[in-house]
Amino acid sequence: MLMVKGSPHQSLYQVPNQDAMSGPLILENVIGVVHDHFITFHLDMDIDGANNSFVNVNLVKQRSLPGESPRKSYWKAKRKIAKTEKDAQIKRKLYDPSEFHMINPSKMSRLGNPTGYKIVPGGTAASLLDHDDPPQLRSAFTNNQIWVTPYNKSEQWAAGLLVLQSRGDDTLAVWCERDRHIENEDIVLWYTLGFHHIPCQEDFPVMTTVTSGFELKPINFFESNPILRSAPAFEKDLPVCRPSASS
Repeated sequence: MLMVKGSPHQSLYQVPNQDAMSGPLILENVIGVVHDHFITFHLDMDIDGANNSFVNVNLVKQRSLPGESPRKSYWKAKRKIAKTEKDAQIKRKLYDPSEFHMINPSKMSRLGNPTGYKIVPGGTAASLLDHDDPPQLRSAFTNNQIWVTPYNKSEQWAAGLLVLQSRGDDTLAVWCERDRHIENEDIVLWYTLGFHHIPCQEDFPVMTTVTSGFELKPINFFESNPILRSAPAFEKDLPVCRPSASS
């Protein structure tokens, strides 16, 4: 159900200054409150064992040397293993792209690559609130899209156990201020996805469905493409839903 508030106006024709409105008019005398949705996933990966490392694989543009190539520029992947929690705090940037790998530095493929998985983010959003705003203090986990912490069974809730009664003193952001060591340790990756919601008439009274998500994909975990040895799937093998026979 959509969060709303009352308005004295039955249509926008009655609003003298539409730029001063805090949200869109979605029904007579009803304003839809502009808001965010954020979901944090606590990913205790344990890839090929408990001790793992987080790697930021950054795509960096390089300039070609004079006479080296007709190309003026190219890009290469630079790997950086996070040593402490603050090294692993990630704000996604469109023009500074990276891949994010969780690896086991002690387990190698036959080619010498560490086994791991990468997180493939979907569409997301960042909070627009000031960091010292009370709601943002409680939801400071939205300050970054990725955090990595040492495993601690008491650290399960990114916004604290009792969010609405919190002062923001027991959150993911506060834990990470200790800047603990995370390389080749039992670690947890926290991934936050979100989206901004500007309501419209179709959202009232029951909102439409919005989807988002992310993927976990193996990265050098298998020696080759594992699907190559799988039995083929035929149409006759697929489940088919049919109405039950009437009696």
